[in-house]
Amino acid sequence: MGMSVTISAATADDAEQILKLQYLCYQGEAELYGDYTIEPLTQSLDDLRAELSEGCVLVARLGEEVVGSVRGVVDDKGTAAIAKLIVHPRMQRHGLGGRLLAAIEERLAEERAAKRYRLFTGHRSEGNLRLYRRYGYAQVGTEEVNRRLSLVTLEKDATATAYATSA
Repeated sequence: MGMSVTISAATADDAEQILKLQYLCYQGEAELYGDYTIEPLTQSLDDLRAELSEGCVLVARLGEEVVGSVRGVVDDKGTAAIAKLIVHPRMQRHGLGGRLLAAIEERLAEERAAKRYRLFTGHRSEGNLRLYRRYGYAQVGTEEVNRRLSLVTLEKDATATAYATSA
């Protein structure tokens, strides 16, 4: 009988597993943009531990293994910045990314009074863009980082439905 994936708050003990998973998951993004110096690939364990203590970090577990994670912080105006939504490659395309996104939105609204959610992804990251649009996010801006990469910023109101069923 198979195990089910559970989503819960990350603990300090999860930091190494999250960092290793992050490194694995961002290889495709680095390849897509020809840049292996992106922050998720160069982040230190100490920096990740600081994020764990300051923001809201969730993990998806399959047994004891961390197979997904997402982070969020809310500013003083109620805007939640959601970042580093990652799912182990073998677990992708089974709805786990959407479950993590919905879970962080719910947690940030309930515990930190988020009124709006904001996230970003690279302009060529079609899978990410599809997921975010399916969950009600709309593009609100694009910033050219360099000739290979533009960051697409997407937002949605916290009162919007979590999931648009007409994908």
